[in-house]
Amino acid sequence: MLHTQRSTGAAAGFSLVELLLAFGLGLSLVALLLQAVMAEGQNGQRLARVLRERQLADRALALLRSDLQRATVVASSAGPVGEAAACSLAGRAVLLHLETPAGPITYSAGRAPEPIWRGTVLMRCGPAFGLDGTPSSGKPLNRVLLDGLAADGAQVVLQAPGALRVELHQVLPVAAHRLQSVRHRRLLPMPSSV
Repeated sequence: MLHTQRSTGAAAGFSLVELLLAFGLGLSLVALLLQAVMAEGQNGQRLARVLRERQLADRALALLRSDLQRATVVASSAGPVGEAAACSLAGRAVLLHLETPAGPITYSAGRAPEPIWRGTVLMRCGPAFGLDGTPSSGKPLNRVLLDGLAADGAQVVLQAPGALRVELHQVLPVAAHRLQSVRHRRLLPMPSSV
């Protein structure tokens, strides 16, 4: 007759409870890592949006600077300036009016002309540019330069001595019920001819 011996030690392997605990911990770790990756992606999207809006604002401010350098007369704020604008302002507030050899140029801020634009817009009314990059003598055009501005998000102030302070404040939607604020400030030199 054969005699078998039983081992008195613990059985080899893991119990069901141990396996479930290990699986739960692993799943929690994966969920935390996934959440961190998604948050990093959202931060990247926000940064990309800020950089894109800064580029658009820089282009608008560069255009304003070049118009300012061609100006012979500079006037800020509304009043009789609104009547000198070559385009319809449609209730938008005049920020800056320039008289140039190519014709008058008016920068205004207010309600967007079309629903495709976000919030308050910064607009330029003035001569278009030819293929050579110089203002043409044709009919003046009214163009949106920047959208997504706060209600009072555009200010142009004449400062002494010979400088123009421009401040733009954009408020952009990031996610449901969340907004991102982007501010642009520049001090532009006035032309010596003014």
